Amino acid sequence: MDTNLPNLPEQLSQVVRDAIRDELREQTKKQRRAARMYAGAGAAGLYGGAALTAFLLLVLAMALPYWAAALIVAVLLLGATALLSRGARGSRSALPDRPAAPLEPGVPPGAPVMPSVTPPGSPEPPHSPLRNTP
Repeated sequence: MDTNLPNLPEQLSQVVRDAIRDELREQTKKQRRAARMYAGAGAAGLYGGAALTAFLLLVLAMALPYWAAALIVAVLLLGATALLSRGARGSRSALPDRPAAPLEPGVPPGAPVMPSVTPPGSPEPPHSPLRNTP
């Protein structure tokens, strides 16, 4: 009776590697499809914005000289750009640069704070100087 027990770890690791490779391939296929859809939406939005700009320019050109209509549209577009960039800067600054320091040594940032439970009638434990409790 020939057993492949000495080769079992290599075979097992090969099966796991193949399974992981297949799963990653499937996930990247889905991500590529989503990226193509976003790219298509961006291109359609760009062309739609260009058509809307041209429409606005032509409507204004009916009442004003062409140079004045172009100037008004340019100022409107630059104003929208300034508002959008200011909004993007505001949302970026709202994010913390680094995680907050832990309340007590040894407690990782973001760990849930567990209230201490003391049985009734027992003396209070000493407070840490870092803890802000009244």
